[in-house]
Amino acid sequence: MRFAGVFLAYCCFYIAGPWTSSSGGGGGGGVEARFITGRRERLELRRQEEEAYHELKAKGVNEVGHSYESAALRHYQLRKKKRRGFFRKKEASLAEVLFPGVTPELYTQQESVFMITDLVQSKKTHVPFEFYDLPVCDMPAMSDFRRRHKTQRKNLGARLQGVELKPAPYTMEVLQNQGCKILCTKNLGARKVRWMRKLVDRQYRVHLTFDSLPVLMRSSELNYAVRGFPIGFKAPPSFTGLEHDEYYIYNHLKFTITYENNEEEGGIYVTGFDVHPVTVDHTEDTCVDDQEGPMNDPSSYLPLRVGATGEELAVTYSYEVEWKEASLPWADRWDVYLIGSPDDDIHFFAIVNSFMIVLFLTGAISTIMIRTLRKDISNYNEMAMIEDGTDETGWKLVHGDVFRPPSHSTMILSVLVGNGAQIGVAFLISMLAAVFKLLNPIKKGHTLTAMVVLYVLSGSVAGYVSARVYKFCDAKNWKMNTFLTATALPGVLVTIFTVLNVFLSIAGAATAVSFLILVFLFFLWVCVSAPLVFFGAFLGLRAGKMSVPTKTNSIARVVPELPWFHSPPFSCMLGGILPFGSVCIELFFIMSALWLHQIYYVMGFLLAVLLILAATCAQVSIVMTYLQLCSEDHRWWWKSFFNCGSAGGYLFLYSIWFLLSRLELVGILPLIVYLTYMSMISLLFSIFCGSVGFMCAFAFNRTIYGALKVD
Repeated sequence: MRFAGVFLAYCCFYIAGPWTSSSGGGGGGGVEARFITGRRERLELRRQEEEAYHELKAKGVNEVGHSYESAALRHYQLRKKKRRGFFRKKEASLAEVLFPGVTPELYTQQESVFMITDLVQSKKTHVPFEFYDLPVCDMPAMSDFRRRHKTQRKNLGARLQGVELKPAPYTMEVLQNQGCKILCTKNLGARKVRWMRKLVDRQYRVHLTFDSLPVLMRSSELNYAVRGFPIGFKAPPSFTGLEHDEYYIYNHLKFTITYENNEEEGGIYVTGFDVHPVTVDHTEDTCVDDQEGPMNDPSSYLPLRVGATGEELAVTYSYEVEWKEASLPWADRWDVYLIGSPDDDIHFFAIVNSFMIVLFLTGAISTIMIRTLRKDISNYNEMAMIEDGTDETGWKLVHGDVFRPPSHSTMILSVLVGNGAQIGVAFLISMLAAVFKLLNPIKKGHTLTAMVVLYVLSGSVAGYVSARVYKFCDAKNWKMNTFLTATALPGVLVTIFTVLNVFLSIAGAATAVSFLILVFLFFLWVCVSAPLVFFGAFLGLRAGKMSVPTKTNSIARVVPELPWFHSPPFSCMLGGILPFGSVCIELFFIMSALWLHQIYYVMGFLLAVLLILAATCAQVSIVMTYLQLCSEDHRWWWKSFFNCGSAGGYLFLYSIWFLLSRLELVGILPLIVYLTYMSMISLLFSIFCGSVGFMCAFAFNRTIYGALKVD
């Protein structure tokens, strides 16, 4: 009790702040004064930080440089992303927020290190390629690379995403500057040149990583920083003086690696990985150690075209490396990657928006349950004792038919509800694992691997729920029900993925998985997921039939003619608006991370949105079911599913809007890839929402009819 009193006093004084009186004697006055003083100090410090920020901005200090002032500007802009805690927020680095538990790697002088290749991808097309699909120099020997990176083995998620852990052809030694060095010369035929020009035209960018840092193009003069570097660029006729556009290829890379010196341990920590691409037509004196190195000079640009007589284009690749000591600490090296990203206040707004929807629905349901239902149940029970229930009206009138199984597609309904439960359980556990730091985002594909494995292991949930629903409907073909629960949805997804994979393989995309991966997915499905579904169905069929408070009449009651707004499809369209509206704001950030290659790290927000979505579906289903029963319509089974499941249709429509307004896809295959994946995501979203709506409607009916005194 004493602790609770002190905590309550702290909350009051913290909120009241400078306006709370500090008068009063005893220990309580001292505590109050300390809290007020602490709040004033925090406000004063915040004011000083704001003044310093505007002063640095007025001086023209950039936000992407390696200087102490640039780091201070980034820290001020990202201060909200670095706060942890609920009641008393403490400062944390972005390294702790993005990659909890990851420790810096210490490099010693003259140690041989590797860059790692990543995908070559574009925002204009979602058909990425591997680095070595480009006409670049050969890959170095893999023996030393595997020995150093044996802990970063490729997982299932990385394979599905097309991430291949391979060393880049650029060799480096720690703290050893490398002057201009010729790597190799590649001869490009007409076909390869046309393909490269196509990649340049579609704005493909090369991505490399070093010490888990993505390569960054930054300019302190222009105050910008972007990940990756373009393959080349296209110059208009006004620049080249020609009658057509000219394409140029970047064949020389200037790497700059900044580091933090650790004298105590005798090594360094990498704090930055930058690149400056150059296009240069190499001659005998372009790469000389005592020179500065090639520069971007229009007179020496290397055009990406074959000769007039059709001879091959000779491209000479080169690079140079510079090591720079910087004052930026290792913990703040991720700040520059999130400059310009949406602030956490927008995520808070998304949560508040969703919470207000839930609060509104909670008020509506409270009104129904507390005022209307309680009054109806009380009046009905009194009339049942006096007049034997001759004045039944509304939802009470259909008590003999409300638990009548649906007249059609009972098996499909049970299969969908079971698969929806499986999706919800798998996603919930995945988000909990991410929130409790059991997943390591720094490992490529780690999260996707966890989601796939958890979905497979949740097969018993699907089998159990489907069997219980199917058994309640008095259906007899339980073998077919179990088989469809195990194969229907996974079969549809695997078939769609396999067909899409054929097109990606023809295009040579990095995301085209090999035949062995397809076999492994089939193995997970047949040998792990399906047996678990059968086991869950066995438990569900052995369990007793779900009890209901009323008996079902032998003859179904005739449903009166319903108003147009109570009938599908309008009722279903109306019901799906609120579940979709509760997640639409956060959905924008998720879509941006999926299709615009942005960083999404707020898994706590995603978990909160999932819970709010489930609560919204439950409350929408209860309200819609109650209004339907009041219209004396006892056919709530499929309607309760589609009332919430229609949110998946709104998600697909939202993806079309996102495609038209935010994406600039070029070509047919990128469009097919986008629409296919969004169709699959919308289908899973719809099944999950529909499953939640059905189960909550069933529980609601058992509750309200259990309160009636019915023979």
